Amino acid sequence: MRAMVYRGPYRIRVEEKPRPRIEHPNDAIVKVQLAAICGSDLHLYHGMMPDTRVGHTFGHEFIGVVDEVGSSVQDLRVGDRVMVPFNVFCGSCFFCARGLYSNCHNVNPNATAVGGIYGYSHTTGGYDGGQAEYVRVPFADVGPSVIPDWMDDEDAVLLTDALATGYFGAQLGGIVEGDVVVVFGAGPVGLYAARSAWLMGAGRVIVVDHLDFRLEKAREFAHAETFNFTEHDDVVVLMKRLTDHLGADVAIDAVGAEADGNLLMHVTSAKLKLQGGSPVALNWAIDSVRKGGTVSVMGAYGPIFSSVKFGDALNKGLTLRMNQAPVKRQWPRLFEHIRNGYLKPSDIVTHRIPLEHIAEGYHIMSAKLDGCIKPLIVPNPA
Repeated sequence: MRAMVYRGPYRIRVEEKPRPRIEHPNDAIVKVQLAAICGSDLHLYHGMMPDTRVGHTFGHEFIGVVDEVGSSVQDLRVGDRVMVPFNVFCGSCFFCARGLYSNCHNVNPNATAVGGIYGYSHTTGGYDGGQAEYVRVPFADVGPSVIPDWMDDEDAVLLTDALATGYFGAQLGGIVEGDVVVVFGAGPVGLYAARSAWLMGAGRVIVVDHLDFRLEKAREFAHAETFNFTEHDDVVVLMKRLTDHLGADVAIDAVGAEADGNLLMHVTSAKLKLQGGSPVALNWAIDSVRKGGTVSVMGAYGPIFSSVKFGDALNKGLTLRMNQAPVKRQWPRLFEHIRNGYLKPSDIVTHRIPLEHIAEGYHIMSAKLDGCIKPLIVPNPA
């Protein structure tokens, strides 16, 4: 089969790999119809995540058709059109029983922290991802769901991570009616978090970024007030000015490991790999939220040290909430929002790229070219 293959930082290509096979009676093999490049894939692409091995196939957002099932699979049939959450999870461990599917204890040798994730290095279990023609799906009766007949493929693939993660980020903020919510980052997750904040009763939503085309999408798609941080001396002072000098009620970090805005932080993390990520957006969130407020962290960071302003968070009495999204837990409510017309996830899609040209897709997204917000990957274009 053809698959995207990692060959080192900034080096990926499409190669022939063995078609995945059933390794356990609970496995399924899915023929991928649609995948996506996620902003967090860029952390792998840039060499930010440890134990990203040569030969690994990325891609934790994908949908497809069931091509083969193991002997113990009961709920899926060959030919079913399925959406697969980015979490690999068993459904029965201590954490899965509590809905913490992203923290499953049975799917990752490094499970003292995160559970399993498709296509996201051996730090998260080493599972090959869906930027390929076929993918092996463990625990096939637990993770995948049959896509409803009324749902478009492009909406379904965005439910496998980006939309569910953005919604979860707003959910972790504990938003109550009338809250002022500031979202740092206007990529897909930030856009979805901002849109979701309205669904949870926010009275005001502000989005901060430095790319004008993404801020334009935040105004159009998320109906948010927007600010380009490069046009202001101090974004924290700006946020205080906008909120009667109190701060926002909720701040959401939807940027993560490669945040711009502070050259020293960016160099020590993205270039020298001395931190698990540049905490610029997270520190802005801590300083921009009011005393007693909540900071929700959706941006991805590596497992090593980052210079976060924890003392400020302590002294302000903040609540910090974060996790990889337990995707499937978000689906019932999101299905209703989409079916009722409150959300159209595919409205943020900007590019549709054949698998053979995925290296160009990564370059376009990494360099922020051509107004790229969310690129989809088509393994077998018609």
